[in-house]
Amino acid sequence: MKRLTYAILFSFVLAAAVALRPATQQKPLHIVFVTGDEEYRSEESMPMLGRILKRNLGAKITVCYPLDSTGAINPNRTDHIAGLEALKTADLMVVFARWRNLPKAEVKLITDYAESGRPMVGFRTATHTFQYKTDSSLMHLNTDWPAKVFGQQWIVHHGHFEDGNAPLTSVYLMSNTQTPILNGVRPFQAYSWLYHVDGGDWKLQGDVKPFLEGKSLRSQHQQKGNLDKYPLTQPVAWTKTYTGSSGKAARVFFTTLGHPFDFKEESMRKLVLNGIYWALGREKDIPKNGVNAEFAAPYEPNNSGFGEKYKKGQKPVAIN
Repeated sequence: MKRLTYAILFSFVLAAAVALRPATQQKPLHIVFVTGDEEYRSEESMPMLGRILKRNLGAKITVCYPLDSTGAINPNRTDHIAGLEALKTADLMVVFARWRNLPKAEVKLITDYAESGRPMVGFRTATHTFQYKTDSSLMHLNTDWPAKVFGQQWIVHHGHFEDGNAPLTSVYLMSNTQTPILNGVRPFQAYSWLYHVDGGDWKLQGDVKPFLEGKSLRSQHQQKGNLDKYPLTQPVAWTKTYTGSSGKAARVFFTTLGHPFDFKEESMRKLVLNGIYWALGREKDIPKNGVNAEFAAPYEPNNSGFGEKYKKGQKPVAIN
């Protein structure tokens, strides 16, 4: 009789343990960062965000980089981004790439993800992720693809001026907008020179909902008298959806900000981390003062700029 009692008791304990296991051993989110820009040091800012998300969410983080023949990160290489196969199992794709001419097999991994209905986040140059020649079968990716997926293509900006030496855009919350993405976000000064995305001959595409604006502090278009075409004030962050071939609407968060020094500003980090939470459908997990945006490791990026201004010889380091 005692053996039967013990057997029944053990079965109850085992059943309880199995019932509790999903809550404690839930499969971690897989967030994949697609980097590859030779100007804005995405190879430094995106791993920084990945480390914060690893700490905050316990997520699996994969960062895909353009690598040279030695395995070192080289953002000047435009025809290859290593590790894109990770997108097959990703729960979120984050894109900060600029004018890449990737081979078809690599492009397909990115576009297949976009068509799947899974969420996406884009930074700044994702409006011009790809650059293919006019005789290429992939030329439609240059402008049509980013406009449909992220809400706009590359148009023009208000000018570099003293790159990295002083802020060039005043960022502030739009009136009469409510979104948890703005939790804890205060007006700040950005080093990014302002992108034109709306106004004049251009209009944001799809069901875009802007909630953050920037005003250019110095503008080449003002100097040239072209503000009727390129106003000083522009949306710098928005949400939208994209419905691809899967028929499922994907959540999309986008910001035209992304200078490496912008991320030193806590409100910038809160903005993009809140945006990532929103894209993942976790807006209820965003506190009133925003997601924890404290650095998980030191962040001292090189300034923006072309050529040899990136940190040479660095190889990918796993984010564990």
